[in-house]
Amino acid sequence: MKLIAALAAALAVSLAQAQTLAITIDDGPNLAATPRLSALERNQAMLAALAKHRVQAALFVTSGFGADTAPGLPLLQAWSKAGHAIGNHTVTHPDLEKVSLAEYQKEVLACDRLISTLPGYQKWLRFTYLREGNTPEKIEGMRSFLREKGYRNAHVSIDTSDWRLNEALEEVLTQNPKADVSAIRSAYLAHIKQRMLAYRELSHTLQGRDIAQVMLLHHNLINAMWLDDVLAQAKDMGWKIITPAEAYADPVYTLEPVRKAAGQSMLLSLGRTLGRGWMPGGARLMDDGDYEIGQLRANGTLPAQVKK
Repeated sequence: MKLIAALAAALAVSLAQAQTLAITIDDGPNLAATPRLSALERNQAMLAALAKHRVQAALFVTSGFGADTAPGLPLLQAWSKAGHAIGNHTVTHPDLEKVSLAEYQKEVLACDRLISTLPGYQKWLRFTYLREGNTPEKIEGMRSFLREKGYRNAHVSIDTSDWRLNEALEEVLTQNPKADVSAIRSAYLAHIKQRMLAYRELSHTLQGRDIAQVMLLHHNLINAMWLDDVLAQAKDMGWKIITPAEAYADPVYTLEPVRKAAGQSMLLSLGRTLGRGWMPGGARLMDDGDYEIGQLRANGTLPAQVKK
C-alpha cells in the first residue's frame, strides 16, 4: 500500500509539473475549396479530433472567410456549441502594416458584432499575421483601443508554419487526389514537435521556467487531416493540454514586448526587446517551414513547381 501511495504521489507531482499547452485555431471557419474534403468535412474533422482528446480550444474567427454567410455560420456555431472559445481575427484578414489604424479597428468591431452573439465569445484579438503595427502610432493606438474595448491581445508563444505545409499538401493533392501524402504527415508532425521543444527551451532562456504555451494553428486541410495526430503527439510528449483561458492566466501574457520584426511568437519579440537578438535556433523558428519543405523536395514528395 505504501508503494502504491508513493507511486501515486510521484505521478501527481509529475502531472503538476507537466508542460502545459493550449490550442488555438486561426482563420476559421474557412469555406475555401480544398482537395479531398469540403469545408463542412474539414470543420467536422477538426471538431472531432478536439472532442476525441477532450480538448477545449479557441477559434479565432475571420468572419469574411465564410462565417458571415448562411453556409458558414452553422460551421462557426458548431465550435461554439462544442464549448470552444470564440475570438476575433478581423473580417478580411488585413495587414495592419498596410492599412490605416482606423480601418483595422473597423474590421475588429465588425467581426465583434458577429461573434459577440455566440456562447464562448471572448474579447480576445488575435492580430492578423501576428503584426501589431509598424509605427508607434499604430502599436500604441491598438493597445489603447483594446484597453478601451475591454479586449486582450491573444498572444501566441508557439508559432507554427502549418500554413506553409498546408500549401504543399494542397498542391500535391490537387495534382493527384489519391497521392500518398504520408511523408507530408511525417514532416508536419516533426515540424510541430520541433517548434514545441524549441519554444519551451526559449521560455526557459527568457523566463527561467515552463510558461503555459499557446500554439497557433489554422482552420485548413492539414489540420482537418492530422490535428488528431498533433494532439496525440503532444500527449505522448508528456504535455498537458489546457484551455486557452487557463493559459492566458499565466502572467507572461500580460507582458507587452515591442515587436522589432513583424509576426512570430511573443517569445521571440520578448527576446528582442530584452536585447537578446538571435538566440540559438532562432533562424529555424523564422524559416516558415523551409527546412521541412526542403526535405520533402529532396525525397521527391514535392514537385519542383511547389513554391513558397
